Amino acid sequence: MADASAIEWTDATWNPVTGCTKITAGCDHCYAERFAERFRGAKGHPFEHGFDLQLRPERLEQPITWRRPRMIFVNSMSDLFHKDIPFSFVDRVFDTMETANWHTYQVLTKRSSRMRDYLLDRYCHGKAPPHIWCGVSVEDAGSVARLRHLLDAPVPIRFLSIEPLLGPVGRLDLRGIAWVIVGGESGPLARPIDAGWVRDIRDACLNQDVAFFFKQWGGFRPKAGGRELDGREWSEFPQPVGYVIAAE
Repeated sequence: MADASAIEWTDATWNPVTGCTKITAGCDHCYAERFAERFRGAKGHPFEHGFDLQLRPERLEQPITWRRPRMIFVNSMSDLFHKDIPFSFVDRVFDTMETANWHTYQVLTKRSSRMRDYLLDRYCHGKAPPHIWCGVSVEDAGSVARLRHLLDAPVPIRFLSIEPLLGPVGRLDLRGIAWVIVGGESGPLARPIDAGWVRDIRDACLNQDVAFFFKQWGGFRPKAGGRELDGREWSEFPQPVGYVIAAE
């Protein structure tokens, strides 16, 4: 868990699971894999096994020890709904999020149907608590189907991460979506982003009253192109849902 994050749209990260496998074009140049594989074979390092999927039960209760409220990105180095993570372990992650309810959690996946099925079962009599936000990653028009799975999930705050944006996404119906994050790919093999694709998404958000966050243009280095779009930075968040403040 990192008490500070370089990711502009969160405060901290929590990784009760690390490692993953590729399932879509958006995974091709995964930043998390690139980072983790640098340490494969380094004895005693957290990523001694590179980007192999690993459950980390010793990290499950970390957010409970953080008394100051934070916005926490869950599994920045994995995908909580990977098919090889048993729902019994996912239960323990959600148990912690429900217990440490003074934080806001951002749960993001590409395995949208598995997340939907889990949430429908866990919250069959209502909705997830408002401090648990759930989102799906989308990279182009071919992956927008994940949005439909998200809309079926019983959560009050739903969001899209359109990063890396690899092509136009087409017409977006954002009913039921509170927040959209967009960003270009970064790294030595970064694929280009078109400003028109970004503007189309931004305009859809403006027209449908959805918070829009433009993270970066990307390039060899994440910050190389800055994050201005049409002369300004777009850093909108969903309307706050409130914290339950815990004693320090």
